[in-house]
Amino acid sequence: MFSKRKVSAICLAVSLAMFAAGCKKKVPPPPPPPPPAPAVTAPAAPPASAPVVGQFTAEPSSIQRGQSSTLRWEISGNITSVSINQGVGTVQNTGSRQVSPADSTTYVLTATGPGGSVNASATVTVSSPPPPPPPPPAAAPKVSFEQRMASDVQDAYFDYDRSDIRGDAQATLTQDATSIKAILADFPSSVIVIEGHCDERGSAEYNLGLGDRRATAARDFLQQLGVPADRLKTISYGKERPQCTEGNESCWQKNRRVHLSPGQ
Repeated sequence: MFSKRKVSAICLAVSLAMFAAGCKKKVPPPPPPPPPAPAVTAPAAPPASAPVVGQFTAEPSSIQRGQSSTLRWEISGNITSVSINQGVGTVQNTGSRQVSPADSTTYVLTATGPGGSVNASATVTVSSPPPPPPPPPAAAPKVSFEQRMASDVQDAYFDYDRSDIRGDAQATLTQDATSIKAILADFPSSVIVIEGHCDERGSAEYNLGLGDRRATAARDFLQQLGVPADRLKTISYGKERPQCTEGNESCWQKNRRVHLSPGQ
């Protein structure tokens, strides 16, 4: 009996102990460790910028063949090299260069840097020069006073044993007056001799007088047409200087004349 009580007491004690243990306050579990701090990285460097073309011009942009134009440029930024094509080659970042293209040409500038490259262009338009003016006309060969008299002045003819100016002689001397005034204007220091001639008939003395009257009549006629009197002289050769020596009327008519010749 005692043994049963003892066992029961032990069981009760154990139960109470277990109850008391179950009634104790529970302790919360420790918090988890904090996460690791993120790694700190340096900010990335900004990308390198390409060169910048401030200007690239050709002045003047239009020229004639043989003339020059000036290329001008200005490049900024991070630059490693600058060059221009068409044989110009490597150049400084800022500068100028004279060019003389034979034909219209486009020049291309290339600027290179860590950030890349950039191009710019300038065109020089070349035109052909105008043709040279034609040469001045060749000066006419200078004609002498004697040549002008021989080519521009004609003889006037007379009737047999007469010294008056007949119709055909008047027409001839009128044309001669115009030519003589032009000749004397070109040769202001010259004078003209009016020669009186006769055919072979009659004495030498008579024909000298007749020739003188013919020369005087021609001089007076020319003076009336405006030829200056001080530029005219007269002389008679009578029958001493015939143009024709045949004994017929046709030949005699050729000798009855006044002839105008250069004077001294």
